[in-house]
This record gives sequence, C-alpha cells and structure tokens, in this order.
Amino acid sequence: MIGNDTKWTIRAFRQSDTEEVADLFIKVNRLLAPPGMEAAFEAYIQRSLAEEIERIEDYYSEHKGLFHVAESEGCLCGMFGLEQSGTDAMELRRMYVAPQMRGKGLGRTLLARAEALTVEVGRARLVLSTSEIQEAALALYRSSGYILSAEKTAQTESLKTVGGGLRRFYFEKDLTVSPQHLQSNSKAP
Repeated sequence: MIGNDTKWTIRAFRQSDTEEVADLFIKVNRLLAPPGMEAAFEAYIQRSLAEEIERIEDYYSEHKGLFHVAESEGCLCGMFGLEQSGTDAMELRRMYVAPQMRGKGLGRTLLARAEALTVEVGRARLVLSTSEIQEAALALYRSSGYILSAEKTAQTESLKTVGGGLRRFYFEKDLTVSPQHLQSNSKAP
C-alpha cells in the first residue's frame, strides 16, 4: 500500500488479462499521441497489438522474458514486460500505468518489481528506452538511478518506437550497485 491508501497487487500475466492489457496499451498510446501524429500512433498501436500484445505469452517466451500486471479493485491498472537483452541484462518494455492511478506510486512500484525480477533471473542490469513525450517516465527513471546511455531520433516505426522524428532516450542501471552508493554518487559536488 503506497500513497492515498491505494492497494494493488502485482502478479504474472495470465491469458485472461489480454483484453485489459490491450485496452490499457491503446488508451495510454492514444493519450501520448502529439497533435499531427495520431495516424502514426494508430499504426504503431495496430502493429504492436498484432506482433506482441495479443500474443504476450508467446512473444515473451520467444524473447526469454516475462510480463506482469498490476491490479487494483479487480481492474488492471498497470503492466510491464521484461525481455532478455544480451547476456547480462533485461530490457524493460511496455511499462504503463492507467491514467487514474498516476501520482500514487504505482510506476515506481512496478519499476522496483521489474528490477527485482531482473536480479531473480540472474541479470545484473536493466536497460530501457522512452521517448521525449513521456516526461513522467523520464523523471521516474532519472530519479531511480538510471544512467542515460544514448539519445537517438527515431525516424522509422518499429515494435519499440513510433518513429516520426521523436527523440528516444536509452537508460540503464547496474542492479549490483547498492542504493546508498547510487545516492552518494548522484549528489552535486
């Protein structure tokens, strides 16, 4: 229980979650679409549904990963996926929080669970990317000890980006470093 007495449960994805996962994915991506990019976001949504979201168990099995959801009062309110990235890392994918649950600590809780699962499967690092339009996500990753490793402009659509010239930020975190060490290194001189 964190903030506003909101309770949620984070658990492994079940096939019966597919429709709610798809609904959350669609809702959040439509809210993210900047003016003039609605068509690009719709194309991205359709591609992602067909290639990943509507086949989560197969997709994450093929990518040596897993998918988790958060529930509150019987409704799906958040989600994230992890897929293998090299020999020592997992990549955080599809971390979304329902609009009505934002600002209550769920995003930070999902991220902490993703980090714990990464360590549980024997990986030392968590890598991720997000776009310039996801300001809350950028703030969360930066405040959680993630280090910017690259910044690129995505011109073409893929399963991981809408394209359209949006800037993407790539972050990583060494999960073998203690939180105290990260805090002491992040303080200004």
